[in-house]
Amino acid sequence: MRQLIRTSAIGALFVSSAVFAAPKMTVDLTLPEITEGQYHRPYVAVWVEDAKGQTVKTISLWVWDEGHKWLKDIRRWWRKAGREDMSFVDGIASATKPAGHYKIDWDLTDDAGKPLTPASYTVFIEVVREHGGRDLVRQNLDLTAGDFTAQLPATTETGVIDIRLSGMTR
Repeated sequence: MRQLIRTSAIGALFVSSAVFAAPKMTVDLTLPEITEGQYHRPYVAVWVEDAKGQTVKTISLWVWDEGHKWLKDIRRWWRKAGREDMSFVDGIASATKPAGHYKIDWDLTDDAGKPLTPASYTVFIEVVREHGGRDLVRQNLDLTAGDFTAQLPATTETGVIDIRLSGMTR
């Protein structure tokens, strides 16, 4: 009897956590292996803007340790979010990454940690490489419409990008 109650309680925990999963967005980003010419790891910024074009959250920023002077090459992100507060940049930046597949999760909060209000937003992914290219891709997000998936086509600096919004309730 005791085993049955324990098993039922554990099962209920798994079911309730699946039913009440916190909303999140996942970006699956691939940086392709580029073998021609001089290769440097790219700077990458992933961020969200509201319908008015105001930055809501910088989700991820990959830069070289001593490369702050090159941050301005991530043009749109720099103009929208980066140039105003270098301590903010230092607090969110991480190292550049080699070619590979990366999963970036976002809990749908703003830079202050507050949950976003249901509205329309745009996620931006900007990838810039020294002696290489610069790609800026975007995907609209409607937080009032429920779960969705989108696939952005490969660019010169990225592979296919998959974006998933899950755990949304209508």
